[in-house]
Amino acid sequence: MVYNVKIFKMNAKKIIIFDSSTIINLTMNGLLDILKELKKKFNGKFIVTHQVKYEIVDRPIQIDKFELGALKIKKLIDDKILELPEAIKISKEELDEKTREILKEVNHMFLTRNEFMHLIDDGEASCLALSVILNNQEIKNIIVIDERTTRIIVEKPENLHKLLEQKFNTKIDFIQKNLPFLSKIKIIRSPELMYVAWRKGLIDIKNSKLLEALLYATKFNGASISREEIDEIKRCNYSC
Repeated sequence: MVYNVKIFKMNAKKIIIFDSSTIINLTMNGLLDILKELKKKFNGKFIVTHQVKYEIVDRPIQIDKFELGALKIKKLIDDKILELPEAIKISKEELDEKTREILKEVNHMFLTRNEFMHLIDDGEASCLALSVILNNQEIKNIIVIDERTTRIIVEKPENLHKLLEQKFNTKIDFIQKNLPFLSKIKIIRSPELMYVAWRKGLIDIKNSKLLEALLYATKFNGASISREEIDEIKRCNYSC
């Protein structure tokens, strides 16, 4: 999936949408400050939806264990490193409506034992919704998301169908096979984001094992990435 990081090379204005899974991963790894440096190199906006903000700031800031991380993320929002959709003229009402549509469509994708399977929640759905709205406006965008299920839904939902049947050892009916809005959505994960940061020399550690360390750190804090994919990224010769 390293090809998707080419969004950092485009000249036109573009948007990166951050899901809570990625922001939490970076927080746990002490890598949040890299977003400040990436933003300086990026001709566009870093956006979190209100639903994602609730998951990474509003709710955890009330829990002692997570309060410090939430405060660090809040500062990124206060400093406009991360911004809300209104910064790109997308109203909360418009995004909420599209989020509800996507929640309904995606969560009616698979049926088992006469019940639809719940696949995504508000945060992930809002990221997909924002990407759809921007795609309809022909604005370049990409979602950074570490959560596995949502990524497979976008990239190859038939694979998710097989995985779920294997996991639950039961027949699952694939109801919503044609969701054309999914085909235009582009996704990367925190490992690819760290690859970009590494290529741009934004991390002040001079060591030949830095890239490998970054990739495995994001893997072990929630990014759905295999060791084979990590090896592929390490071999990648794309320039950012």
